[in-house]
Amino acid sequence: MTDTTARAPQPSALFVCVHNAGRSQMAAGFLRALSGGAVDVRSAGSMPADRINPVAVEAMTEVGIDITAEQPKVLTTEAVQASDVVITMGCGDACPIFPGKRYEDWELDDPSGQGLDAVRPIRDDIRRRVLGLLDSLGVEPAAI
Repeated sequence: MTDTTARAPQPSALFVCVHNAGRSQMAAGFLRALSGGAVDVRSAGSMPADRINPVAVEAMTEVGIDITAEQPKVLTTEAVQASDVVITMGCGDACPIFPGKRYEDWELDDPSGQGLDAVRPIRDDIRRRVLGLLDSLGVEPAAI
């Protein structure tokens, strides 16, 4: 017997910031963990850094999410086209706009050059926003 139940395609999200080293990496880490794999997650930057911000890595480790293996990636037209939701975080006009895509701009402080005490509230704000994104996508958050 074959399952003929139609499945909705897996939603996808792209997080974009300038360096793809802090905010967008934290958001992608939260979405991967909180969606339990139910969302296809991408992140990129308009001018990617050489490495992820170590303070962002430390802040995420504090909440049980390991982003140490991630690398900053360059923003491509293909990544935008392949995503249902594009969330920008201070990349301005560098983000290509395509009709039919859902765009959100999350105004968040840049963790670059900040200490852990300053990055924690940014991290917590990102988590709250990711939970809202999951709700809007109809995805039940996983317990982490």
